[in-house]
Amino acid sequence: MTVRTDLALECRELVGESEIEGVIEKKEEKQNVKITRIEIKTEKAALRLNKEMGNYITLELSPFSKSVCQNEKEIEIIAREIKSLIPNSDGTVLLVGLGNDNITPDAIGPKTIEASFATRHISESMPELNFRSVALFSPRVLGQTGIESSESVKAMVEKTNAECVIVIDALASKSINRLGCTVQICDTGISPGSGVNNKRKSLNQKSLGVPVIAIGIPTVVDALTIAYEAGGETVQNKNELSEMFVTPREIDVIIENASKVLALSIAKAMHQSYSVEDLYFLSL
Repeated sequence: MTVRTDLALECRELVGESEIEGVIEKKEEKQNVKITRIEIKTEKAALRLNKEMGNYITLELSPFSKSVCQNEKEIEIIAREIKSLIPNSDGTVLLVGLGNDNITPDAIGPKTIEASFATRHISESMPELNFRSVALFSPRVLGQTGIESSESVKAMVEKTNAECVIVIDALASKSINRLGCTVQICDTGISPGSGVNNKRKSLNQKSLGVPVIAIGIPTVVDALTIAYEAGGETVQNKNELSEMFVTPREIDVIIENASKVLALSIAKAMHQSYSVEDLYFLSL
């Protein structure tokens, strides 16, 4: 059975070997946040894991459903990991929120953009505020606009002269235990909809011409995967289950809280001289 997952950590788990040639894996824990860093260095390793070559950082946190806003330490940890993958320059960063805001499990991208604040229009006119130039964009989905996200994002990159793109999107996991409590950050870009079998054109450095950092939170699990874990090969109605996805009942709370956490984490990564508390009030 093919297991659907967007998480490099889970792709690594599926291989099941203690060491994989061409893959470097490091684990650590900070303030009760489990961090796994996976670097895929060769094409052969990329094929084995079914992921692009590059760096993947997975953070396992306290559930987003349990608090209005994660504690400041967790936000700072997420921010540091985002900062580690962003090109070291002062150019404009374009934040892009992918997804359909009318479908709750898919709304993390647009909701994060709503919770973020733009600085591109004030960074040059008021340099004393020490803001990095940040622009915001939510392209919606092909079914709503008739335009591929990759096309509209590329146009915005050219228009804003962005030096880097940060894309936020919902992900699929193979484990219900990782829904709403996991963040993946990578420097390989993203293929919108791939986790739910609706893959669109990729947003990456090749397609956009600038580095692309992807940040995602898993919000759905393939129903067939859950059924296999519960019943093994005795699962009935496999075809029907393969078209279904399961999301937590508190998904509305998860999306609301997670979008604020991601917005603050990205802002902290962008505007280092400001505290998380400062950035929280600036985003209100």
